[in-house]
Amino acid sequence: MSITLKQDFAIADEKSLAASSHLLFVLPATRPDQLPFSAALDAKLKRTSKKYSDLSKSALVVDLPGGAVASWVVLAEGLTTFNRQTSLRKAIKPLLDEKPKALTIAVYGSDDERKVAAKDAFYVASVNAAELPARKGKSSQKDEAPAALETIAIVGWQEADGFAQISAIVAGSILARSLTMTPPNELNPTQYRNKINELSKLNGWQYQEFDMKKLTQMGAGAFVAVGQGSDPLDAAIVHLTYTPKKAEKHIALVGKGICFDTGGHNLKPAKYMSGMHEDMNGSAVALGVLLAASQAELPMKIDCWLAIAQNHIGPLAYKQNDVVTALNGTTIEIVHTDAEGRMVLADTLTLASREKPDWMIDFATLTGSMVSALGDRYSGVLGNTPALLCKAVGVGAAVGERVCAFPFDEDYDEDLESSIADVKQCTLEGGADHVHATRFLAKFIENDIPWIHVDLSSSNRKGGLGGVGSDVNGFGVALTFELMKQY
Repeated sequence: MSITLKQDFAIADEKSLAASSHLLFVLPATRPDQLPFSAALDAKLKRTSKKYSDLSKSALVVDLPGGAVASWVVLAEGLTTFNRQTSLRKAIKPLLDEKPKALTIAVYGSDDERKVAAKDAFYVASVNAAELPARKGKSSQKDEAPAALETIAIVGWQEADGFAQISAIVAGSILARSLTMTPPNELNPTQYRNKINELSKLNGWQYQEFDMKKLTQMGAGAFVAVGQGSDPLDAAIVHLTYTPKKAEKHIALVGKGICFDTGGHNLKPAKYMSGMHEDMNGSAVALGVLLAASQAELPMKIDCWLAIAQNHIGPLAYKQNDVVTALNGTTIEIVHTDAEGRMVLADTLTLASREKPDWMIDFATLTGSMVSALGDRYSGVLGNTPALLCKAVGVGAAVGERVCAFPFDEDYDEDLESSIADVKQCTLEGGADHVHATRFLAKFIENDIPWIHVDLSSSNRKGGLGGVGSDVNGFGVALTFELMKQY
């Protein structure tokens, strides 16, 4: 998707907006003296027994003379980024539902208010205008597809380069969501690897694969244990590298890419197996971050490691009480075959850390206990560097992708002690499994690399989350992009 952006610093009046068919008015707490189409707005406020201040609680949609439609929303002072973007998403939705080719956003208030409103509204409009995978009858045919948004005009604010990075983040979010929403019969490991290879060619990324044969020879027994249950044996660790000129930092992204998760021998019931094609969301987020960083030309080398496999049941699938040896020599007692994510990530984290990046971050829809702890409004972060965790929490609040930090204390390791191996994969008692999983993963990171683990409990929220209106929301792309810029 490519949207043309037009900007005009002048405050909008009725004459300048006369040709617009779909209008979003983003207003400050104090009503502007000169407000276009105020008669139409006041008539609707009177008819619905509302006041101007009520526009901060819910947007108002008004049909304008001449056939245009406008949505009016007030952004009250002191709103968090999350709440501001949520209000904008709800205000923009009625406009985007009509599938316009052009959208005009008029912002008002002080310079600071207009700057924030313009950027947030552009992000929310762009990210929600995305064409996402759909397979519903005629709508899936290209010649029957609805018109896509082509132009966004911002009136009331203008910056020479202020929106380029927002567009890059939007592109990353669209990629992450599109891959995650793809049906599992269209995105098995072979198909996924082919798609990633195509992306690497389009974006100039170096592409490398470690297939099952290679991983077996290397001794990556944790990953191979999961991959060996599939037919064909098409699991692989994919390594992408983005190396711009004058790279100032070196960062590693790691993503869990389980294309479908049956639970293995510890088979999931139907209720919990439904939606398990989204268990590759962590890898999709990592790809989305990589794409955003590439398009924005961030001055840093990025290694992106994707653990791509399926967790199937079969005669060769790993099972409870197996003992396998990971790439770094650690022996693992298998306790539950549905804890496959930490297995494929273990060897992938080892490979990533051996490249000695300045810091690394992994993404995974890893534990149900994180969903129990936070619900689907937040994601959790854990890791070996408190400063990095604190930074992530602050950045998450700033960009509208909220995260909560959890403990990472050594005494949790006592729960993973095994009598026959170096470590247990997990426990059967449950409890703080999100902490146990992170303590487990830490054992496979070499060279004392600063590292943060993102457990994506908020990757799918019905009705959307923050600025993103689709259930699958691409959570983590904006957070990590900003974190890379700052840390």
